[in-house]
Amino acid sequence: MMKHYVSYVITLIGASLWGVTGLFVDGLYNHGFSAWEIVAIRLSVAAVILLVVLGIAKPSLLKIEKRHILHFVGLGVLGIVFFNWCYFTVMKQASLSIAVVLLYTMPIFVTVLSRIFFREQITPRKITSVAMTLVGCALAIQLLPIGNMSLSASSIGLGLCSAFFCGLYSLIGKEVGKYYHYLTVTFYALMMGCVFIFPTSGLWQKIEAFQSLDVWIHISGIALLSTLGAYILYTYGLTYIESSKAAILGAMEPIVAIILGVLVFQDNLTLLQGLGIGLVIGAAFITVIRPKRKVYRKT
Repeated sequence: MMKHYVSYVITLIGASLWGVTGLFVDGLYNHGFSAWEIVAIRLSVAAVILLVVLGIAKPSLLKIEKRHILHFVGLGVLGIVFFNWCYFTVMKQASLSIAVVLLYTMPIFVTVLSRIFFREQITPRKITSVAMTLVGCALAIQLLPIGNMSLSASSIGLGLCSAFFCGLYSLIGKEVGKYYHYLTVTFYALMMGCVFIFPTSGLWQKIEAFQSLDVWIHISGIALLSTLGAYILYTYGLTYIESSKAAILGAMEPIVAIILGVLVFQDNLTLLQGLGIGLVIGAAFITVIRPKRKVYRKT
């Protein structure tokens, strides 16, 4: 039981590290990088660092079976590349806060798919948390009250796609995590994403930008903190807790990201949007916190 609670805490920390992603992404946007290029930088640098560390410290963790290659391709290409591209694009089109709240419709996708593929139970607590997430997101993107929404259809669509693809990471990561160490899963997810995106990134055309110290500060942050740190801790959590619970726990990210959005990027939030964000965050804890069982004593 204690290991499960430690896993909850580790998953929350990993999700919190995802929350600082926007800070580094915005800095790279200011240096002229596109969303696709930023994803390529993020994955390439993180994958190379982890390859060097594992290659020196524990090469045995780099061994995988051929039958799991497609799992890692799905994990890296769908769960990381497409998720990041959709997420970063919404961040640029709308705001960091809105991008994060749209992303956290993810538990809905994960809860349903986890029931289909892993036979995870859909409990009243999960239903309540999913309902809170739906209403919270609707308030946050101003879909409620009806008629007040100012977001474009493309931003909403890409935001929901980011949630779906991010959810796939939890699902595929849970499955492949049965066979491999969490560092192995993290490395091959990053490497497959890197192999897919780097040839199309055109980063070699921006050599001058990489001569800036400020660029490397942001690259270091996004690679070490919000990529390696976040994915390693989150993937570790998937080893011990249900994928649907991990997805809901990931709502710790909005706490960090929205605080950054308001304090650093001056995002404006209405009272109803704040209520929506509170509902999304609250949904994370309903699933995790277990009520104390009543003990009946014989008389």
